[in-house]
Amino acid sequence: MENLKVSLLQTALHWENPKANLEILDQKLVPLKNKTDLIILPEMFTTGFSMDSNRVAKIAENMDGNAIQWMGNKARELNAVIAGSLIIKENGKYYNRFIWMNPNGEFQKYDKRHLFTLAKEHETFTAGTDKLIVELKGWKICPLICYDLRFPVWARNVENYDVLIYVANFPAKRRYAWRHLLRARAIENQCYVLGVNIIGKDGNGFEYSGDTSVISPMGQLQKEVTEKEAIINMDLEHQEIETLRKSLPFLNDQDKFEILLE
Repeated sequence: MENLKVSLLQTALHWENPKANLEILDQKLVPLKNKTDLIILPEMFTTGFSMDSNRVAKIAENMDGNAIQWMGNKARELNAVIAGSLIIKENGKYYNRFIWMNPNGEFQKYDKRHLFTLAKEHETFTAGTDKLIVELKGWKICPLICYDLRFPVWARNVENYDVLIYVANFPAKRRYAWRHLLRARAIENQCYVLGVNIIGKDGNGFEYSGDTSVISPMGQLQKEVTEKEAIINMDLEHQEIETLRKSLPFLNDQDKFEILLE
């Protein structure tokens, strides 16, 4: 199987300002044209982690809104999948929705399952109920969002996926948890883990250190960038997964379980 070329974008975000954020992303993504297969943006890349219901109502977008159109145009222009989450309004409800946008304009979506109650995310947003597995160049990929990282059952690799993605606004004061849980998810699922976080300070005064990372299927840190704007570019090798799972077939012994949704 071919290597998968991935690009993880770590940036600061303009608070609740979609226009400004799309403008800075336009500039940052230019060098990636025809150079990568997958570009991963952070959680809520158009606004930052905004939770206030009144403000969310003003900055949320529909599925035919400007940001979705921007993703389609940019994926086609750069000849790569573009992925990340943003605030979406649909049928009178708000979602923290991950969009997987293909260069041909077709897309898939995942709504954040675990809402961050500490920030009252559950009071404004509706939780998703479906896990998403997408395919790219024969690779199976599972995208998740921020707080999902703390719930390993939801991420458990029963689909035989190859890559687990977390897009996040994970604060610097909990960076120890971020860095170690990413490694744990890689080890227990025998897959690559890509964690994309932001830097800077948001409108609520929370600081972010980034720590955007590529973790190997053995849980080893392969690349990481902290506290600066940067893009991690890396080739993932499927043979590394195959060799590990053949020599240490731990996934064969995992417990069978059923997730009961409310």
